[in-house]
Amino acid sequence: MAILKINNFPTEKEFQELSEEFGEYIKLVADVDQEILYGGSRLHADIEKILINSGSLPKNIWGGGIDLISQKIDCFAVANIRSDINPSTEILDPIIREKFVKIVKKYFPEFIYG
Repeated sequence: MAILKINNFPTEKEFQELSEEFGEYIKLVADVDQEILYGGSRLHADIEKILINSGSLPKNIWGGGIDLISQKIDCFAVANIRSDINPSTEILDPIIREKFVKIVKKYFPEFIYG
């Protein structure tokens, strides 16, 4: 399982590494404040730990992923459940969701949200 920081459009080799765990799906986690994106883990929480250890604040860390077949971005992750601000696996706040999608589209421009 490869967890990669995504700083540019992934190469074919990086796509293979990122999708190693699920084949047609890449889990992604972003710090929506600092616009940092990681992907490729088995669990969103694995990336969340990396971001927290790097100084990201938990309130800014949100997860989702991309489906390589449909080329769609989603905003679902168990790590998104926070009883005080987000009682769902989906990112409910439209501003936070928009920030997450914008960061993902920066590195995966051919993918659409929905």
